[in-house]
Amino acid sequence: MGCDGGTIPKRHELVKGPKKVEKVDKNAELAAKWKYCALSQEKLRRPIVSCDLGRLYNKDAIIEYLLDKSAERPNTEAVAHIRGIKDIKELNLTDNPEWEGERRNSKGDRYEDIHCGMFICPVVGLEMNGKHRFCYLQSCGCVFSDRAMKEVKTEICHKCGDPFKEEDIIVLNGTKEEVEELREKMEERRAKAKTKKSKKSKAAEAVSTPSETKDATQSPQVDVAGRSSLQNGSETSQSAVAGPSGSSSSSKDIKSSMTSATTKRSIQDMEERSEVFKSLFTSHSSAKRTKEQTSNWVTHTPYHF
Repeated sequence: MGCDGGTIPKRHELVKGPKKVEKVDKNAELAAKWKYCALSQEKLRRPIVSCDLGRLYNKDAIIEYLLDKSAERPNTEAVAHIRGIKDIKELNLTDNPEWEGERRNSKGDRYEDIHCGMFICPVVGLEMNGKHRFCYLQSCGCVFSDRAMKEVKTEICHKCGDPFKEEDIIVLNGTKEEVEELREKMEERRAKAKTKKSKKSKAAEAVSTPSETKDATQSPQVDVAGRSSLQNGSETSQSAVAGPSGSSSSSKDIKSSMTSATTKRSIQDMEERSEVFKSLFTSHSSAKRTKEQTSNWVTHTPYHF
């Protein structure tokens, strides 16, 4: 209780004051962003992907989320803007040779560097541990430090050689202001994509409608005795060049063909048809052959039957 045995109590032991505001450990905050998945809170392992807002995820966790969005997860707000696989990009990271990972001896008999990162910048060599700004290219997925992008200004990727634009640069684990800017850019890109899709659909409809009207205006061809109609080149040219007299003759031919189709006359009995036209059908005398003229059937074997 105090005041016994010569002890002197202090003020904070007797008077209860306001509680101190708990501060977030910066090292723990950086480790949570750069070493753990933003969705599953598991350690980052290849393949690692990132979204348009610059957050790091395990690809397996994102696929599980997209397959079953109704399941209860603790950090669904971090992936609410991800609609499909197209909204994420697999990162092309450079391993840190000093990172031991699970091979590291954890007996506590040596100094452990908490700030050691799993990946580094391939140009400058800075570790990706949260102390330095890092970004990735949305076109190819390569990751670089902000210092490398500023010192070596090029329009070609330093690692794979693919061209890129300034719009393709996305900051990883940026501040709140940077995340808001990235969100605005993301919404603008999606709005432009919607307008392009609507324009393409309208153009496809405009192309399909005139073809349908042309098919409707074309007159159907008349078949003779249920078979495909065959016309000579001389007859078609005469019908195209002739005036009203030609139209009357064509109408007569159509009527005669219609009557022949209804009465089912033989084509060989039609006097208005030429011999050339009649020879096209199997009922013509030229198509009939004797047994001596016909050849034997040949099979895949050398025997003849």
